[in-house]
Amino acid sequence: MSSSTEFIESVDLMEPMLPGAGSQLLEDLAIELIAVSSALNAQVQLSVAVSMGDLVRSMNCYYSNLIEGHHTHPRDISRALANDFSAEPKKRSLQLEAKAHIEVQRMIDKREAPVNVVTADYLIWVHREFCTQLPPDLLYIENPQATKRVEVKAGELRTGDVIVGSHIPISAKAIPRFLRRFEEAYKPERLAKLQQVIAVAASHHRLLWIHPFYDGNGRVTRLFSHAFLKQIGVGSSLWSVSRGLARNIEKYRDLLMAADRQRWNDLDGRGNLTAAGLQKFCQFFLEICIDQIKFMRELLEPCQLLNRIELYVSEQIRAKSLPERSFLLLKEALLAGDFQRGKAAAITGYKERQARSVLNYLVKAGLLVSDSPKGTVSLGFPTDVVDRYFPRLYLT
Repeated sequence: MSSSTEFIESVDLMEPMLPGAGSQLLEDLAIELIAVSSALNAQVQLSVAVSMGDLVRSMNCYYSNLIEGHHTHPRDISRALANDFSAEPKKRSLQLEAKAHIEVQRMIDKREAPVNVVTADYLIWVHREFCTQLPPDLLYIENPQATKRVEVKAGELRTGDVIVGSHIPISAKAIPRFLRRFEEAYKPERLAKLQQVIAVAASHHRLLWIHPFYDGNGRVTRLFSHAFLKQIGVGSSLWSVSRGLARNIEKYRDLLMAADRQRWNDLDGRGNLTAAGLQKFCQFFLEICIDQIKFMRELLEPCQLLNRIELYVSEQIRAKSLPERSFLLLKEALLAGDFQRGKAAAITGYKERQARSVLNYLVKAGLLVSDSPKGTVSLGFPTDVVDRYFPRLYLT
């Protein structure tokens, strides 16, 4: 038979790509998100932000894993980053998965991607960089009939059809066309600033709706949203939307599914999918972003953070685990951002040799970090102090 009878899925099936124009609630949320993000960035010294970026990437990975149903303890993530892997195969696989996620986000944060966000090439790049670092036992899925395993190939769009819960994504052949429409709709240069912010939320749902890969779609989508926020100047390495999504996982999933539905009636927009469902998901997503930024602003408020550091150091000094006057060096690192090693004597009031001894002890403990043996030092956040410095950062 001629291929002319073949059903061709129209990209109109994905409409609307953005909530209706004039949504005052979403615009107000976009304005607030821009404002709180700017305030957070202004609050933190650059050197502290670099160290916080390392911590937040680990946190983002931890919560992204939770969303996928994988619980990887922060300590195991830290060990994976030091190439200290468990002898137990399942735990080792999850450590490798965590390390892969963190490495991809690090590349995103440092703008090392060779292509632009919102393009199919970018999504493929994220998937390829992530999956190439995974062990073989994580690179397969069961097909819908559960008769055989389907291999997940790094950086390759799916070549077969899938079912995701109650959602049946578009056919494999249609994916390239839908990704072209995705790029066209969400390209930042086509959108005003507030629309760009709202587009981050809308594109998060629509990418999951397309489901371009056999597996890894959730993780790719969350990394993509992080990259999109950074590209439009709103996101940063100081906060993570994944933390908020994981802590509201049931609502997140419910709103994703609600936005998958077709429109209810003529009052529910003019596209194929529900406009009301997309509106509610975008509201939820933007509110989560704002909540997470406010949470990090509170944790990083200098006076409060300094109090928590001082309390921790005092306890460690009493336990003879840290030398006297350690706090003075940590305080300088927080307030100044970094300092020259030669200033340790002036900061502590000790003579040169004793001051250097305290400094070296703190560097060895990871409480101070440096790019080189003689370089400036800045505040570090080793796993052992995270719960004390930043309470409620991780789920307990």
